[in-house]
Amino acid sequence: MAGSSYAVDISKFAGGRQADKRDEVAVEEPLEIRLAFSTPDGRATRSISITMRTPGDDEELAAGFLCSESIIHGRDDIAAIETCGPPAPDSGNHNVIRVELGPDVAVDLGRLQRHFYTTSSCGVCGKTSLDALRAIGAAPQSHNVIEFQRNVLARVPQSLRDAQSTFDRTGGLHAAAAFTAAGELVVTREDVGRHNAVDKVVGALLLEGRLPAHDLGLMVSGRASFELMQKALVAGMPLLAAVSAPSSLAVQLAREFDITLVGFLRGDNFNVYAGAQRITA
Repeated sequence: MAGSSYAVDISKFAGGRQADKRDEVAVEEPLEIRLAFSTPDGRATRSISITMRTPGDDEELAAGFLCSESIIHGRDDIAAIETCGPPAPDSGNHNVIRVELGPDVAVDLGRLQRHFYTTSSCGVCGKTSLDALRAIGAAPQSHNVIEFQRNVLARVPQSLRDAQSTFDRTGGLHAAAAFTAAGELVVTREDVGRHNAVDKVVGALLLEGRLPAHDLGLMVSGRASFELMQKALVAGMPLLAAVSAPSSLAVQLAREFDITLVGFLRGDNFNVYAGAQRITA
């Protein structure tokens, strides 16, 4: 991942001693996502999001964001994705990306209000948040009878950790991965933001034509929030596993839409908060 870490000079204190050394920290820079789409008055371009992210896989991040927000529904909705504007003077990274939608793709401008219902910290009550997901046609996974064996599931966190190359250098990134019922990691991405890491995974699957991902689970390195559950739901994924705790609204969403929710997945130990029928011996 180009530009994902940055070397700095530090003073290290250990065992009562001080030493000067070089260290690497995770890069955090803004990415502006611009959307070009058709209107009754012709083509329009609008800035729809600015997110703090780790540079790299920006096209996937933009595509995954648009999919998670239900602004687009498939790879064919995208005509082109391109970086634009001059590179940042300090890093050389391009921090603006433009997504050109097809001429026949209708855009609901109301959905461009990010955080209207997507984050657990937005102040919207749980009932309203779930109603918003029903309104965009999010489908329950009740029909999905795929199963994940306990011993296979237990190996996924370590596989994800082994794939975190930038985390090894910086210790400062979240990670997410899509994995099969056999435990194979299909897509793995890192980012300073948990939601960005998931958007990159969803975007990669979208651009590969693999959505809805009814045969894949989603593994995240932190906690399971409502926002991450929403992204898994929109991507059609039947299972979300996290190494840490879920939030109450994440549990409500999982039970409402019959998604398997696994928390505190650490080795052979984990909790299942919803959809236990998909976890088998």
